[in-house]
Amino acid sequence: MTLKTLLLTSLTATTLALPATAQTANDAASWTAPRKGDWLVTGRVTDVFSGADDAIRTAAGADTGLVVDVGDSVMPTLGFTYFLTDHWAVEGILGTTRHEIRAMGGAADVAVHETWVLPPVVTLQYRPLTGGRISPYVGAGVNAMLFYGGDDRNGFKVDLEDGLGYAAQVGADIGLTGRWSLNVDVKKVWFSTDARINDGALKSSVDLDPWVASMGVSRRF
Repeated sequence: MTLKTLLLTSLTATTLALPATAQTANDAASWTAPRKGDWLVTGRVTDVFSGADDAIRTAAGADTGLVVDVGDSVMPTLGFTYFLTDHWAVEGILGTTRHEIRAMGGAADVAVHETWVLPPVVTLQYRPLTGGRISPYVGAGVNAMLFYGGDDRNGFKVDLEDGLGYAAQVGADIGLTGRWSLNVDVKKVWFSTDARINDGALKSSVDLDPWVASMGVSRRF
């Protein structure tokens, strides 16, 4: 089972179990949901994966028959959440991922570039529950995509444009003991970039639109 499948399955199971779990709050009497003024610091393992398959065209706009493929990346990330009220919180995530970019089509499958991406995301979260073992949330916000440390491959030269996008989020903190909780989190990011290949001889407008699926441990401060 892949990490992203595990995370999505865990999140679904958590959501379905919420009513029953909320009734057994006494089982985790030592853990309480975060409240106004609290901080959560969360260490996660994060899988960033894009379904991009946008066409690569010539400078004149002709279709080359090739499409862009962006590889997955699994890396550690950090999340910092501050509770404005008992129900509203702001989260920022920090981390960086490395992705391989390939040109694919017909018999062609060639690596053209590898790049590091710094994708900070800031979301405003709504958390409906203040009791029980689970603190579920939904959120929305903005993200930036900053490409750095690029490594061209196989004679290609690739330039990627930085920019801003939007993000939606769903997740939950599941009480363990004391100040500690298990965190499951899924974000959908909407972001497009313009790729220039070989000084513009080839180009592609790439809808990266990645999923960001994470699992980790939180501590309340």
